[in-house]
Amino acid sequence: MAKKQGMDARHYDVILAPHITEKATLLSEHNAVVFKVANTSTKPQIKAAVEALFDVKVTNVNTILTKGKSKRWKGKPYKRSDFKKAIVTLAEGQSIDITEGVG
Repeated sequence: MAKKQGMDARHYDVILAPHITEKATLLSEHNAVVFKVANTSTKPQIKAAVEALFDVKVTNVNTILTKGKSKRWKGKPYKRSDFKKAIVTLAEGQSIDITEGVG
């Protein structure tokens, strides 16, 4: 991958939001960032989107499909939506500051 990938609107459809939890914060010490991604996205699509949007080198992508829980609200049952998370490992010395916007 010698040539630089350009910004593409499809990349914004793949990466939905950063997933900020205590466990995700601990992973950042090991050069990994966690994102919520589209349920239909693949690992190569996620890698291409992160590299294009944040201008970093991705070494590994792990995905987790989290099933929605059944809950009750005011006695009525409902189901939370399923969502997919991606744990993106970055190359040594690279980082993503998720507190600033993507531009």
